[in-house]
Amino acid sequence: MIGAGLAVIALAGVGVGIGSIFSSLVSSIARNPAARDTVFGIGILGFALT
Repeated sequence: MIGAGLAVIALAGVGVGIGSIFSSLVSSIARNPAARDTVFGIGILGFALT
């Protein structure tokens, strides 16, 4: 039971990280729509590495 609780806490941290990446992605595209292709690729890479 302790191991399961620790795993859930770790997954919550991953969820926060992914949310931070995608919120930055949306903010960047909203500020500069012309850079969408470049920023989107970097955002997906960040998602994959998280």
